[in-house]
Formats: sequence, structure tokens, C-alpha cells
Amino acid sequence: MTTDDPPALSTAGLHVLLALGDGPRHGYAIMQAVAAESAGTVQLGPTTLYRTLRTLHDAGLVSEIAHDDPAGDARRRYYQITDAGRRAAGAQLRRLQTLIDIARTKRLIHPGLA
Repeated sequence: MTTDDPPALSTAGLHVLLALGDGPRHGYAIMQAVAAESAGTVQLGPTTLYRTLRTLHDAGLVSEIAHDDPAGDARRRYYQITDAGRRAAGAQLRRLQTLIDIARTKRLIHPGLA
């Protein structure tokens, strides 16, 4: 990691940023996207999700945006990934790719498995 790289993200944080990579979403839609994109292996509960969103927001990685909810639910808060969030996700994914490459050289996983 270089001094220019953003700090490491939690697993939940990375999944939230990935879910927001398609565009703004409200909390429940983020939970659904994470579950779908992980084939059900990651299930974020409300407490974990909103704690993670608060952490990401405080770090400037996501922002809350005004949004007209299609379902007309004024209580829904929408979030979007920021440019800093995209850089943080990219840095985290590069770190994970490095680990995958090391695991392949040690024959802990086979080519094509990760």
C-alpha cells in the first residue's frame, strides 16, 4: 500500500460501495443488491448496513442525495458513491487481487477459481 492509497475497507463497506456502483440506492435496495451480488453469501442486517453507511459517509466515500422515491416513500434516504469512494473501492480490490495472485502461486486456489 502506498501513502496515496485509501485505507482498507471493511467487507461490508466494500460490498456497499460495489452495490452503489450502479447508481444511487436506498438502504433496503443496498441490502438486496449485496445479497444478490454475493449469491446470498453476504447478508447485511439493518444495524450493520446503517453503521457502515455512516462510516462511509463520515469518510467521504458515499453521500446522501435528494431523490424522488418511485414508491413515494419520503422516509427513504438515498446514497451514492463519491469519487473518493470509487478510488477506495478500486484500491481495496487491487489489494484483494494481490492476495489472490499470491494464493495462486502457493497453489491454494487454482486458475479460474477467483
